[in-house]
Amino acid sequence: MSAILDVHKLTKSYYNGQKKLTVLDEISFSLERGDTFSIVGPSGSGKTTLLGLCAGLDLPTSGFVSLEGHELFSLSEDERAAVRNQYVGFIFQSFQLIPTLTALENVMVPMELNRIKGARDRARDLLDRVGLSDRGHHYPAQLSGGEQQRVSLARAFANNPSILFADEPTGNLDEETSERVVKMIFDLNQENGTTLVLVTHDLELAGLTRRIIRLKGGKIVADQLNVA
Repeated sequence: MSAILDVHKLTKSYYNGQKKLTVLDEISFSLERGDTFSIVGPSGSGKTTLLGLCAGLDLPTSGFVSLEGHELFSLSEDERAAVRNQYVGFIFQSFQLIPTLTALENVMVPMELNRIKGARDRARDLLDRVGLSDRGHHYPAQLSGGEQQRVSLARAFANNPSILFADEPTGNLDEETSERVVKMIFDLNQENGTTLVLVTHDLELAGLTRRIIRLKGGKIVADQLNVA
């Protein structure tokens, strides 16, 4: 089976005056289709930077990322955006909902960008799937944090993505709400056969994935399979 995500010697450095700061140092790994994968490590270890590079949101200093057979850094910014629109779903700690759109309209956005027919009906189905069928007409400011994250989860699956990138998806949620959102993420992921890449500082959450890599100082210091 071919890898859905192939990361090879990915390096990201910045210059602060004359001083060079290497955030990621020759990171390499591959993910098979349908796998579940966590990136863990202390603050400043490069977790979010790595996630952004894997999704083609940023450019590396060196190395490459192949996503669904597309070598991202050989593409233009518009071409990378097209790959994301076709294959990628995102969940962010800060929800990233559009405040001037209702919950239903937020879920519809990715489908409208891709001109998918029946967007409104699918968005309603997805909101129902995350338990928000009665909240579609509400704006983000009228929703709790947990409800906003469930809207963002519905939006993430709108285009039937091949891969889901989740950056600290429970970081702004209380424990009870976190458990509910995590269950929905894994249930939807399994139902849709999506590959999950999860950035988290929560080792209990990371333990739900099949594979965990640990970053420290921009390097992979552990890469383990979860046999539990």
